[in-house]
Amino acid sequence: MKRFSFLFAVLISALVLPAALIGQNISGSSHDFSGTGWNTTGEICIVCHTPHNADITVSEAPLWNHEVTVSTFTPYSSATLDATVGQPSASSKLCLSCHDGTVALDNFGGQTGGTIFITGDALMGTGLDNDHPISFTYDATLATNDQGLHDPTTTNSGLGGTIHEDMLFAGQMECASCHDVHNSTGLPKLLIKSNATSALCLTCHDK
Repeated sequence: MKRFSFLFAVLISALVLPAALIGQNISGSSHDFSGTGWNTTGEICIVCHTPHNADITVSEAPLWNHEVTVSTFTPYSSATLDATVGQPSASSKLCLSCHDGTVALDNFGGQTGGTIFITGDALMGTGLDNDHPISFTYDATLATNDQGLHDPTTTNSGLGGTIHEDMLFAGQMECASCHDVHNSTGLPKLLIKSNATSALCLTCHDK
C-alpha cells in the first residue's frame, strides 16, 4: 500500500486494502467526532477538513479546517540516538494541533475561542522527550550508523512496499508512520498494522 499521504487513506482504502479490511474507516473510530456535543454540525470530516474556505497554508493535508498549533516542542533526545530530531514537521504538527493540548478540539472552521481540550492518554503535551522521536530523517545512512535499524529503502514494510515507500513522509518518520488517522485498518490506537509480538516496532527496529 503506497501511503503517499495518511490523510488520503480513507479515500483510497477501498482500492488498496485487503478484502478483510475493506469497510474499516473513520466512522465509529476514536476520530469520529460527529456525536460530540462540541461538534454541532454532526459531521465527521469537518473537524479537520472542509470543502470550502480551507487553510491553504497547510500543504500536507487536503482542505485543512482546524487551527494549527504554534507550540515549541521539547523533542526526544538520547545519547544513543544517531538521528537529528528537531521540531515536528507540518504533517505531525497537524496531529499535535489537538494532541498537544494547546489548541481546542472545537477550534475548527475559523473558530479560535474553543473550550474543549483533549485529555487523558491522548494528551501528549508539548514535551515529546518521553515519546517515540518524530520528524527525523530515516534512511540507509541512519540504519548503517545505528546498527539497530533496518534499511528503509530495502526492507519490506508488510504493507505492500518498503518502509520508505509505505511509512515515511519525505523520507522522515512522523506520527503517521505508525498511526492512520482515518482508521483504515480498524486496529486499536489507529495503528497502521498490528503490533502483536511487537510486529510494528520490529518493522523498523532490528532487535
